[in-house]
Amino acid sequence: MTAELVVGLPVLCAVTLALVWLLSVGAAQVRTVDAAREAARALARGDDPAAAVAIGQRVAPAGVRVAVAAEGDRVVARASGVVPGPGGLLRFLPGARVRAEAVALSEAPAAGTPP
Repeated sequence: MTAELVVGLPVLCAVTLALVWLLSVGAAQVRTVDAAREAARALARGDDPAAAVAIGQRVAPAGVRVAVAAEGDRVVARASGVVPGPGGLLRFLPGARVRAEAVALSEAPAAGTPP
């Protein structure tokens, strides 16, 4: 029993570490989606693009960048980045790319139209 435990315990630890890392990648993806959504909302309600990006960056996980653009009556926010690998025993695993895009209709009145 002891020999099996000595062989199996490191494998069990590595699998546990990999699963925890996968959970952190999932959480980073959710935060990336939230960052894109918040930036799109801010730009849609008429905030300055720099302020909208700052709002998105506050929500985004480390290593994720947010960009916004106005496309006609829509605004688009894109967030993307890389979550680093777990390191240690699993240093052979590469980082995971997370990305999200959010689109919203502009709530700001168009130029030349009465409020």
